[in-house]
Amino acid sequence: MTTFTGFGDGALAFYDGLEADNSRDYWQAHKAAYEHEVKEPMLALLDGLEEEFGPAKMFRPNRDIRFSADKSPYKTHTGAFVGQSTGVGYYVQLSADGLAAGGGFRAHGPSETARMRAAVDAPATGQVLAGELARLTSAGFEILGDRVKTTPRGYPADHPRIETLRLKEAMLLRRFGAPDWLGTAQALEQVRATWRELRPCVDWFVANVEE
Repeated sequence: MTTFTGFGDGALAFYDGLEADNSRDYWQAHKAAYEHEVKEPMLALLDGLEEEFGPAKMFRPNRDIRFSADKSPYKTHTGAFVGQSTGVGYYVQLSADGLAAGGGFRAHGPSETARMRAAVDAPATGQVLAGELARLTSAGFEILGDRVKTTPRGYPADHPRIETLRLKEAMLLRRFGAPDWLGTAQALEQVRATWRELRPCVDWFVANVEE
């Protein structure tokens, strides 16, 4: 196991270059930078978090372009996910903009959204999630994911948790940018602290969305 010591300037520079030239030629010319400046530190960070949160999956750098109008071959960030299911857990990402970390629920089908909404509708569980989302947004997290603009079918427009019911999924993200500590071991501790803040919310989704 490699000890995490931070993400160097070379990691952000690699993604700056990839954003400007998303081509196989760029990737091949800078593959060593990706391996040493991005992949190796990210794997070391994930190793440092595994004992508390479990093993992570680091996503492939290639984009799936089969059904996309955008044929750019590479993702302009690297990401990793920790969770027992494909859609509920913790996330960390590095890009030219710096570091971000978060977690929550990403829907992979309407049945998952239906289970979430049923739990939001029930006062005992719904008030807990609404309270968690309010707490986390007040702490600087963004709520990302698809939502409906009107009223979800089957629920009244004056439902006390209508804004939460409009969500189809809820991934919460904290963007750190590129502070001085990004190049130090403190980056791991910032991700750890962020995931700990999210744990009650992630546990809610485990209990109410996962089958």
